[in-house]
Amino acid sequence: MPKVYAVANQKGGVAKTTTVHALGTALAALGDRVLLVDLDPQACLTFSTGTDPDALERSVHDCFVRDVPAVDVVTKVGDLVLLPASIDLAGSELFLLGKTGREFALKKVLAPIKGDYDVVLIDCPPSLGVLTIGALTAADAVIIPMQCEALSERGVAQLVETISDVREFTNPALEIAGVIATMFDGRTVEGRRVLDDVASKTGLRVLEPPVKRSVRIAEAPTAHRSIVDHAPKHAGAEAYRRLAEQLR
Repeated sequence: MPKVYAVANQKGGVAKTTTVHALGTALAALGDRVLLVDLDPQACLTFSTGTDPDALERSVHDCFVRDVPAVDVVTKVGDLVLLPASIDLAGSELFLLGKTGREFALKKVLAPIKGDYDVVLIDCPPSLGVLTIGALTAADAVIIPMQCEALSERGVAQLVETISDVREFTNPALEIAGVIATMFDGRTVEGRRVLDDVASKTGLRVLEPPVKRSVRIAEAPTAHRSIVDHAPKHAGAEAYRRLAEQLR
């Protein structure tokens, strides 16, 4: 059975997209068939894979609004398969708000193709709106990227509350795979404190190793590659490879 992960944190700028792309690349290198799902209207994951969001004839938006089968929308990007996004996805959120069973929309879209993959990674938007709730409803587990600072720590606590609600109403089997510390600077007292607090206060598993702040990681999307391909010997690439092995 495929494993579906929602990569979520309603705070923006915590490396959700970077984490989805890097983990997907690392898992594909281990032999897994990987589907990436871009559920963010900003379409950063789509752009990062080298796919132009503005030139797409179809995106996941069409799956939601026009019932276009996902198999007709997915595109091959290297060793990965992508269900891409475009700015039109912002309209999907408004459309779904008026639909009965909107929380299950993504699960319905993925159902016919999910069995073709070993791992599905969903890049969630930086909000707790209907798209993120849909991702949590469709997922088996949640991966939470977290920048080690106070505001991001607060965001994790809010996300955990949302996950609790999702378990109660739409997906009782939803698990939390763990927290990934991103843009981590172990030299700072604040970074180490936040990482320790998350583990002790929430009881969440902190996946090792943390991914350290790096210019090479930040520049990888411009090259339309994940850090694992862009700089395979870099410490960030090695960190994501080790994290991928843990998820397996």
